[in-house]
Parts: sequence; C-alpha cells; structure tokens
Amino acid sequence: MAEVHIIGEIVGASGFPSHNLYCKWSIHTENSWRLLEGNHQGQTQVDNPQNEDLAVWDHPIDVHYATKSLYGWPKMYFEVWHQDAFARHELYGYGFCNLPTSPGTHEVQCVTWRPTGTFQDQIRQVFVGGGMEIKDSSVIYTSNDRCNLHTIAMGTIHLQLGIILRHFDKYGVEY
Repeated sequence: MAEVHIIGEIVGASGFPSHNLYCKWSIHTENSWRLLEGNHQGQTQVDNPQNEDLAVWDHPIDVHYATKSLYGWPKMYFEVWHQDAFARHELYGYGFCNLPTSPGTHEVQCVTWRPTGTFQDQIRQVFVGGGMEIKDSSVIYTSNDRCNLHTIAMGTIHLQLGIILRHFDKYGVEY
C-alpha cells in the first residue's frame, strides 16, 4: 500500500480578538486510509502572548498513514478555544484545510470562523458569554450545508508541515 507521512507542527494562531487561546485538532480521512502510527487528534496548550498578536503553540504533528486510494486525502479540522480569567472556555472558531498532496515542506494557513446565530444569540453572547456551537463537527469538513450557516470570520491558524510519500510510484501515482 502507498504511504503518507505527515510531520510538522501547529505553529500558532493570529488575528483572534483576544489572547489565552488553545486549539483542538484532528485529522480526518476516508475508509480507504489506515493510521499506522501517531496521534490523529490532540490539543495544544493555552498561550497568552503579552505583546504579540501570535499565540504560539508549536504543537508537534507526526502521523503515518497507508492507503489504497487517493480518495479521502487527509484533512485537518480545528477548533480554537479561548480561556478567560475565570477558567471558562468559549469557542472562538472552527476551521479545516486539506493537507498538501505534494511531497516537501509546506506552510499552510487555515482561516477560521464561528457561527453567529440570531441577533438575540449575539446579544446573549456579549452579556452572558458562551456562543453558538455546531452539534455535529463533520458538517465543517464534509458537508455542503456550510453555505447555509451564518458565520463571522475569526483568526488564522499557521502550520508548517512536511509531507513524505512512499510507494506511490508502485501504484501508478505520479507526483
């Protein structure tokens, strides 16, 4: 079977309205893909940059997949969360990106967004906290229903990834 190694890091995030951010992430594939080694999901630490716009996570990613098909190439899914002074957690954004298909080193930017809800929901969020969350996260990276969501743009997640492809030539795949 052909193999894909994904090695790199979630560098951090920028452009969010406040600090104390952390990120939950996962890698999603279709049934023809099999995880050989590594963690396909995780969570970064909380970072509170004092004088910078960039929350630095430097969270490592090291996964190894085997596949019979190019269908369902890996995608990364993100949730960015904010932790306030009272240790309450508020969703700041969702995002996903397709991982690069060519071997080599890549810098990937993943833009994020969050659902806004109705005007009443927005007012409630300002005074009470919390916010709208999506019940089924698979809608974010698999569905065409995203176009029906009312959202607001949030920040950007920065990734540095190395992609290594192995045995693709044996299966007639040129890159």
